[in-house]
Amino acid sequence: MSPYLEEIVELLGERLSLSESVREQHGHDESFHASVPPEAVAYAQNNNEVAEIVKICARSKKPIIPYGTGTSLEGHVAALQGGVCIDISQMNKVLEVNEKDLDCRVQGGVTRKQLNKHLRNSGLFFPIDPGADASLGGMTATRASGTNAVRYGTMRENVLGLTVVTAEGRIIRTGSRARKSSAGYDLTRLFVGSEGTLGIITEIQLRLYGVPEAISAAVCSFDNLEGAVNTTISTIQMGIPVARIELLDEVQVDAINKFSDFNYPLKPTLFFEFHGTEAWVQEQSEMVKEISFEEGGSDFQWSAHEKERQKLWEARHNAYYASLALLPGTKGWPTDVCVPISRLAECILETRQDIDQEGLTVPIVGHVGDGNFHLLFMIDPENEKEDLNRYQPLNDRLIERTLRMGGTCTGEHGIGSGKLKYMQAEHGESLDLMRKIKQAYDPNNLMNPGKVIPAI
Repeated sequence: MSPYLEEIVELLGERLSLSESVREQHGHDESFHASVPPEAVAYAQNNNEVAEIVKICARSKKPIIPYGTGTSLEGHVAALQGGVCIDISQMNKVLEVNEKDLDCRVQGGVTRKQLNKHLRNSGLFFPIDPGADASLGGMTATRASGTNAVRYGTMRENVLGLTVVTAEGRIIRTGSRARKSSAGYDLTRLFVGSEGTLGIITEIQLRLYGVPEAISAAVCSFDNLEGAVNTTISTIQMGIPVARIELLDEVQVDAINKFSDFNYPLKPTLFFEFHGTEAWVQEQSEMVKEISFEEGGSDFQWSAHEKERQKLWEARHNAYYASLALLPGTKGWPTDVCVPISRLAECILETRQDIDQEGLTVPIVGHVGDGNFHLLFMIDPENEKEDLNRYQPLNDRLIERTLRMGGTCTGEHGIGSGKLKYMQAEHGESLDLMRKIKQAYDPNNLMNPGKVIPAI
């Protein structure tokens, strides 16, 4: 055992694992990206333990890779240069809930479902819902969003402050419980979305919201993609505050029907959810129905009861696994982009045409209320190289199209190592400033190296 690992054993005892299976599990995420295991996995239980592990690794110039639940999608947790994975899943306490101020503080290993279960009797909830039951530390690190982002925003808008362990092992706190501040640099927003490359997020101060008086969900199918996307655009441009608008193309609808036992028409489909008072929900839904009818939409299928809504959104959240079930034995390569809402129809239609011209089975699904949509490429492990060579040009064209339309190469999956090659095209000269920030925060490049910032 390396001397630096012996130091960590003295600190953690059996909570440092050298097991091959444990290291393998912590070397990959939910995507097709190959597992690159760390040298060891350290299960930290508090801020001081995280800080001490970081100090030990810093003295030995060993990389540090944070790990929450492993639900990321762009190779975020691969130990590309070895080192220690710090698993914070045991840091899973809700530290405080301030009901009158609509905020709370949690450890980074608390998952979104765990937090909402804790809040169940308070009349409050945390709305950011990326689908997976991800850790809130990981959601903060990747600037996650999801199905509710059209109304409640992303993690960027809902994080008030952070506790972070820096690359030198210092414990710092950013932000406050105040809803706004003009005091100094906004370090909180710098760490949100940094993907573990600037420090390890161990605690988060979060905004909370009151549970709406009424919630209703609806499903509407369309004869073509254009009608579904135009309905979304008109709804947003008219300022109707829907909580969720999710698009599924006919390929994705077919997958969900088979996987979750639904029988929706095999057509482009929108899932809606409306929050508010009974009267306001009724008014919102009538306005959206009118828009959808003008675009060739079907009558709404309503799900007003909680169990029905849960089944509907569970099916949407299982879209990834439903799609893989279309071609059993394949691995998923999910990719996402985000464009200004006015360019959404153009971008999706060009992308669908590109896919069809290649004769490929690629579902499209998206949080289209904020211009974000996803493709899933299905990789056959027995023909992995051939499949990657076939899908890579399609992904490259998707990113080029998106940037040309004023969009971004990823709306919520993040960069990790999977999208490094697009950072220069998107950010240009500002990428040099990002490198300087990385150098200032992490001069020895030990914090999750090989992610977010391409090597010079």
